[in-house]
Amino acid sequence: MNLAGAWGRALLVAVVAVAADQVVKALVLASLRTGESINVFYGIDITLVRNDGVAFGALGGGGPLILVLVLASVTLLLAYFARHARDRLLWLPVGAILGGAVGNLIDRLRIGKVIDFIDPIAWPAFNLADVFIVVGVAGFVLLILSEGAEASAAG
Repeated sequence: MNLAGAWGRALLVAVVAVAADQVVKALVLASLRTGESINVFYGIDITLVRNDGVAFGALGGGGPLILVLVLASVTLLLAYFARHARDRLLWLPVGAILGGAVGNLIDRLRIGKVIDFIDPIAWPAFNLADVFIVVGVAGFVLLILSEGAEASAAG
């Protein structure tokens, strides 16, 4: 794949991720008060949570440190992608991670906290942006590992 196509696809995935995340958060904000829950099915509620930490509530109260960590992580991701953008499907997890990060960044800049709402039993609440980030990181790692295995087999 050419470089422009890879960047374009990553950007498209990121835009779709941000849009989905922000639309669902707007619906939750319009429907619930902070702490209010709706049971979806056994073990999963929709609960409006305002999270000042990162994924799954980690680093709560981290403030500027969180912003620095997110920006550094996104910078490293984009630098890696700039060097390897032509690699097979790398655009897909990069777009998902970028979209998730931007979705949560919008919340931080707009209200100072991230809106979480997916609330399973025995696990901290999270949101759609977190899902994009986690799935994107898993895909990124799998692609990197598969490329390493292919290089070892070929070399």
